[in-house]
Amino acid sequence: MPEPRAARSRPLTLLSVGHACVDVYQGAVAALVPYFVAERAYSYAAASGVVLAASLLSSVVQPLFGVLTDRRPLPWLLPVSTLAAGAGVALAGVSGSYAATLAVVALSGVGVAAYHPEAARVARRASAGSHTAMGWFSLGGNLGFATAPPLVAAVAAAGGLRASPLLVLPALAGAVLCAAALRALRPYAPGGPAAGAGAAGAPAGRDDWASFARLTGAVVCRSVVFVGLSAFVALYVPGRTAGGAAAGTAALFVLYLGGAVGTVAGGRLASRFGRLPVVRWSYALAGPAVAGVVFAPGPALYVFVALTSAGLYVPFSLHITLGQDYLPRHVGTAGGVTLGLAVSAGGLAGPLIGALADATSLTVALSPLIVLPAVGLLLLGPLREPGAPR
Repeated sequence: MPEPRAARSRPLTLLSVGHACVDVYQGAVAALVPYFVAERAYSYAAASGVVLAASLLSSVVQPLFGVLTDRRPLPWLLPVSTLAAGAGVALAGVSGSYAATLAVVALSGVGVAAYHPEAARVARRASAGSHTAMGWFSLGGNLGFATAPPLVAAVAAAGGLRASPLLVLPALAGAVLCAAALRALRPYAPGGPAAGAGAAGAPAGRDDWASFARLTGAVVCRSVVFVGLSAFVALYVPGRTAGGAAAGTAALFVLYLGGAVGTVAGGRLASRFGRLPVVRWSYALAGPAVAGVVFAPGPALYVFVALTSAGLYVPFSLHITLGQDYLPRHVGTAGGVTLGLAVSAGGLAGPLIGALADATSLTVALSPLIVLPAVGLLLLGPLREPGAPR
């Protein structure tokens, strides 16, 4: 007898909420930057170094975790990596030195890196290959991003950086949800009563590494824009709007929250118009929108932040499914690169942006971000839908 639809969707729902709990910690690092500047007198370069610490190890080891999950499923990584991500950020506010802060934030980055390739593999099986369902999984992560700024602000209001241990609570909840999702998905594993659901992730077809490399280049361009704005928009907006710290937190919240809408819209738009056209339109929108963020004065800036969020987030889940379909025999690697580089690689450019801001201004430092979506669009131009004849 076929399983009820609600029972089949339960694992993906649990994974999506667990994804939100993990990605709180990707958003939390950027949300902590203004507090490091205010309470510890970090320079822009030093503050962006914290973002780099969360991104550097993550960007390096995330593809390695993808290779590992291609060779052997590692479901236990989901709850363990969730706890590691939370512990690093929770300790960041009480670390005794800059070096210790970098170390614990790097621990959080490794936890995030370990989570995403395996989570993408499990979600692909739970979604049975549906683009829309993968969009819901990605939505969970984007909601986690959006929750981070108000969550960090609330914790900081309660006790400044010294209250950061409270930030471990989402990790505890996420670990429980991940464990529950794995238990709920067990009946649909290959060989179980619903083996067909797991077949979506089975290797089939040939890997197209050339197309995957172009897609990865575009993802890196998107990543640098997103992480650059995440790290500095909360510091930049108050000067452009004559507002205080709350104005910066609101802008960061809009940047993240717009992703929640954009990710779901991306899956639906792709079902109607195709994945690659939607991804290209999104990159085309992102360039002018980023220009508005950099140069628009007053409240209009928030409109451009929202448009930038849409341009960067509509293709988010489509990057994942395209990557997995370009590399059907290396789904874990594809998930580790597309889902991981979507955040971590951009952190590598953070110190360069920070150093340029220290030497000139934030306006000058953020201006190069305007052209990167156009570079990504050029890389996407020759791509064809996976499996289409050349």
